[in-house]
Amino acid sequence: MTDPDTPPRPLPFTGERFTPECVREIWYEHWHRYAFALPLARARRVLDAACGEGYGSALLAGVADTVLGIDRSAEAIEHARQRYGQLPGVRFEPADVTRLDHLPDASFDLIVSLETLEHVEAQERLIDGFARLLAPTGVLLISTPDRTVYNAQGGEPNPFHVRELERAEFEHLLAGRFAHRRLFGQKLLFASALWSLDPPGAGASGWRIDCESNGAIASGPAWPPVYYLAACAHHGEPLAGLPGLSLFGDADEQVYRHYDDEVRRHIAAGHRLAELEAELTRLRAEQAARHGQ
Repeated sequence: MTDPDTPPRPLPFTGERFTPECVREIWYEHWHRYAFALPLARARRVLDAACGEGYGSALLAGVADTVLGIDRSAEAIEHARQRYGQLPGVRFEPADVTRLDHLPDASFDLIVSLETLEHVEAQERLIDGFARLLAPTGVLLISTPDRTVYNAQGGEPNPFHVRELERAEFEHLLAGRFAHRRLFGQKLLFASALWSLDPPGAGASGWRIDCESNGAIASGPAWPPVYYLAACAHHGEPLAGLPGLSLFGDADEQVYRHYDDEVRRHIAAGHRLAELEAELTRLRAEQAARHGQ
């Protein structure tokens, strides 16, 4: 029997689902998306579709009226219940996000489905279900990586991704179900950045320096996004108040400190290598001198 006073062990990180014990880059990216959703969750009925470990549902529960976290993994749901089930207004249920017929129409004011789409083959059925469940004045926040940019970062392809999309494919998928959309790009800088792609750079002007134009302040970010986060609605009003730029980081600056530590080590190693090369040159010269006698 589980001791209610003993916190559950962290869910093992397999690469399929983020866990809040992860650090640095992946921590920034995943937490930022839920932080971005917080203002939209206030006093709302929220569905966290593919909630995984449950950390995001717990975060949204702090401001939402109710939060339902669903995931196909029974292990993840049981962990979420043990770790976060005591929070008011939140519950976790096992469910396939592509088969939500048991939930009533228009029953959620906010649906978040973050880094789920690429794990699903039946993407059209997933989006159809979300469109049915979303209230007329509600918002869907759904994110997915850009297939081209994500895989260009190197490393092995993610074995848990069954159907990755490019921007045009993602937009086409959403356009048939939602009349109003705003697309945001996300990329890790030294903070996680989310910015408006539609309209481009709205509210984000004057924050990027373009080195190719002698340091002129450009009108907005021009980096290729690694992820897309789409806000969707049946009517345009809920999307009007979304920010043009959202930045997310932590007080300890984990990514920058890690980067700075690595740079310092590389610099120190370079100095040491130069010293050893100088010593080797000196020893070779001494050896040559001895052989020349």
